[in-house]
Parts: sequence; structure tokens; C-alpha cells
Amino acid sequence: MTPAQLSTTIVEALTSLVDAGALTLPDGVPAEVTVERPRQKGHGDYATNVALQLAKKAGTNPRALGELLAERLRAAEGISAVEVAGPGFLNISVEAGAQGKVAAEVVAAGREYGRTRVLAGQKVNVEFISANPTGPLHLGHTRWAVLGDAIGRVLSAAGAEVTREFYINDRGVQMNHFADSIIAAALGEPKPEDGYAGGYIDELAKAVEAASPGIFQLEGEERRAAVRAKGYELQLKEQQEQLESFNTHFDVWFSELSLHDSGSVPETLQRLKDLGHVYEEGGALWMRTTDFGDDKDRVLIKSDGELTYFASDTAYYLNKRERGFDNCLYLLGADHHGYVGRLRAMAACVGDDPDQTLDVMIGQLVKIMRDGEELKLSKRAGTIVTLNELADEIGVDALRYSLARYPADSPLVLDVAEITKQSNDNPVYYVQYAHARTCRMIENARDLGMSLPDLTGAEGGFDPSLLAHERDGELLRALAEYPRVVASAAELREPHRVARYLEDTASVFNKWYDTRECRMLPQGDEPVQPVNEARLVLTVATRTVIANGLDLLGVSAPERM
Repeated sequence: MTPAQLSTTIVEALTSLVDAGALTLPDGVPAEVTVERPRQKGHGDYATNVALQLAKKAGTNPRALGELLAERLRAAEGISAVEVAGPGFLNISVEAGAQGKVAAEVVAAGREYGRTRVLAGQKVNVEFISANPTGPLHLGHTRWAVLGDAIGRVLSAAGAEVTREFYINDRGVQMNHFADSIIAAALGEPKPEDGYAGGYIDELAKAVEAASPGIFQLEGEERRAAVRAKGYELQLKEQQEQLESFNTHFDVWFSELSLHDSGSVPETLQRLKDLGHVYEEGGALWMRTTDFGDDKDRVLIKSDGELTYFASDTAYYLNKRERGFDNCLYLLGADHHGYVGRLRAMAACVGDDPDQTLDVMIGQLVKIMRDGEELKLSKRAGTIVTLNELADEIGVDALRYSLARYPADSPLVLDVAEITKQSNDNPVYYVQYAHARTCRMIENARDLGMSLPDLTGAEGGFDPSLLAHERDGELLRALAEYPRVVASAAELREPHRVARYLEDTASVFNKWYDTRECRMLPQGDEPVQPVNEARLVLTVATRTVIANGLDLLGVSAPERM
């Protein structure tokens, strides 16, 4: 019995009490009830505080309501005991057979286990990284490459329609500085003022020449435009390849320049004028964002006629909304705290409720240490270490998992030696090794001629009541918790919850594995018994959950280690 199934059982019990006139709930019976694993042994398999939540509305005290509900639940199928504890908590124990069915449900669902419909109908745009196409991706982008991708994965697993989007900052003077830097490198000239440095510029100059022979023989603005276009194409392609190799996928690569070329920006400015949220002052055009909680009004067009980034940001937000996104999620760096207020005010200015249509997450900085020193210098970029160099140094799995297991707003200091060592002290190794252990157990069972029993409940098939040991129950409850963890991670935009769940579940599995009474394989010449087959089902279920959870983090589930 999963927490969701038990929640349904409790809702049905409440409904029956209301229908019988034994309970009055003016607001009606809740659609679902929170069910959790108790923190202390001896407090049953599951616990709920529903009596404390509903007692006041029902015109009674929590303890009395708890006793009333407990009486109904004790008669429910699959429940073996219900205890009312403290002021009205319900501690619920389920029958071994009902609990054991979880293993069969997990195996039958396979890769779909844990996926829910709690966010079905929501169309979410997740924008992250959003770098200039003027250089390789670096450490500053790496955390968002992991978290943005993982957030997209958990949102999809919770039923939302998700688009992962990279906003290409390909408009502005930096693109000319980029082109001038490539030209200078190709011609052996000094780097221009405000230009880009690093070995990658020299590599790009050679690649541009190879792709467009004679391009550097052009003159003036014609040469700059041609080099800018080709350098942009090659550098963007490299960024795309970097991210794909890092297991980070984008559905849309959106060009800032396209907003201006399509006329979206002037259309946006006109809309804001029509809504009465802009004014002119000092020769500049301003958006009155202070009307909606911003600390100051924002310039859209400078006094010299140049459009600001904020004008592009506003047009881009409207473009997302026009594409049908219900919620626009922005993942921004630690230096963008000031953007939260202005983005919310911007959404309000165009007539939206930012509480409904906008989410802004601010991520803190990451430091990578090696031998007591921070990794900063890059052989290729000249300054900060690149994403590719980090992945090569640490490994994609170790780097992704280490970044995914912490909330976005937690500053991080990661040590290369710690996150790459193969020991149980390393969380990614610990979880991956648990998966590899399940694979080895299943392989050993296959070598003995064991196979999964029939899971349909047919006679002679899987008997869930055989999973009656305390350790069996602990592992089954852990597996049953997975869908709730995924749903919570999606609703809160916190994929680290999945990582921490996997570590806890791996620990529960290892304790089960080390318990002699829970051996999956028969010993010596013993014949295969139904209990061995039942524990094979539990092992396959554990493998399934760990693999599914790692996939949500973009981390592999190796079969051997």
C-alpha cells in the first residue's frame, strides 16, 4: 500500500463518516490527505495528522475525531492496526500483503513508476544558463546546467508540459568585440580593447578561416559582419555540443536578436504605452515598475535612442506567454538578485499575476577545490575553468550528482578528491553502487534459474505476504514513498529532494541486503522457495526506483562498478 493509496482510503473513511451523519465538514471532505512515514520505530508504517487539521472545522477536538476515524480505518482492507497518539495523530500499520504489493506495482510500472499527473495541464517554460555565444561555457554555468535540466525532468515526471529554453544573448556590442577579437587573433594583432582573450579565440580564428577561406581578407565592416556570423555559429555549436555531452538537453535555443528582427520589441513598447505604464523623462522612455513593487522605474529606451536589455527582457517574457506558457521559470545567478523585483513588476505591467505566471530562482556560487586550492584558471578560456574541463576532471555523473543534491540557494564548496573517490562516503558512488548491487543480485538469480514470478496475483505467482520481515517492510515503504518525493520536488522546484531520497533508500536497501533473514538467494543446495522469488521482485523494484531517480538527475545507473 502506497501513501497515495492510504490517502485515498482515509478520504473514503472520512466520506463515509460524513454520509452517515457522524461527522460534519462544512468545507467538504478534502481530496487528499497527507500521509508520511513516522520518524520513530513502533509508530506504525504510516502516520497522518488529518484529525488535527480537520477537528476545528468539524466542531470537535482532534483526539475525538482521531478515535472516530481510527474505528473506520481498522475495518478497511489492507490495514492491520490504527493507534491514536498524542493530541490526535494516527499511526497506521498495514498488512504485509498490502505492503508487499508495492513491489509488484513498481516492477509492473517500470520506468513509469514515480511519474504522476499532479501538474498535468500546466505548460512551463524553464529558462536557464542563457550565456553569450562568445566563449565556452564555464563553472558559472555548470550549476544551472544541472539544476535547470533536473528541474525540467522532475516537472515532466509530475505531468507538466515542459520546454527547456536557452536564451542566446546574441545582440549588443559584445558581438562586435567578439568578432574583433577573432580578427585580431587571425592577423596576429594585439587583443582589442574590451576584447576576448584565451586560447579558444585562437582556435576559433583557425576554425573560421577553415570554414570560410579568405574571410580575413575582406575589409572593414564587411569582414567584421562575416567573422561575427561565422564565429557565432561555431561558438554556439560548441556550446550545444558541450551541453549535450553533459547530459543537458534544450528544446529551444532562442535568439535575442530575433526579437528585434521580428518587430516584437516595438510591439511590446506600444502595448505598454497603451496600458499606460510608460512615460518619458530626460529624453528616455521609462516603465513605471514602481507601481508594482520595484525599487525604481526601469529604462526601456535610453536618451540616445538605444534599447536597453530590459526592453528585450519584456518582449521575451511576452513572447513566452504568447507561446502559451502558463508559468515562466527563470534560473539566474547570484549576482541577479535585483532582477526578481523588476521581473515581477514587468509581468504585472503587462497585466499578469506574477504569483501565477512567473518564478525566479537565484542560485549561489560554486567553488571547486583541488589540493586545497580553488580551481580558477583555464588552459583554454584564460580565466575561469570551463564546463568541459570540469567534466573531464571530475566526470559527468559525479559533477552532476554533487551539484544536484543541494538547494539552488546554498553556496557550495566541492572538493575534487571527495566527489570522485569510490567509497560509501561519496553519495553518488553510494547510490550508483546500490543500483549495481541490485543488478548483480538479479544476475546471480538468473544464473540459478530464478525468474520473476507471475505478478498478477494468480495462484502460484508472487505472494506479497511473504515480504513480512521488518526490513522488507522498511524497504517497501521507502519504495512507496518515491512518487510523493518526485511530486514534491516538482512542485517546489527542488530536485535535490530526489537525490537525498535516493541516498536514504540506498541505505535502507543495504541494511535489508545485510540482514540474513532477508536473503534473496537460496543457500547451498536449498531449492528456490516462493519467498526467494518474492524477494527477487523486491530487488527488481529497488533497481527500478534507483534507476528512475538517477535518471531524473541526469545521472547514469551503472550495472557494474
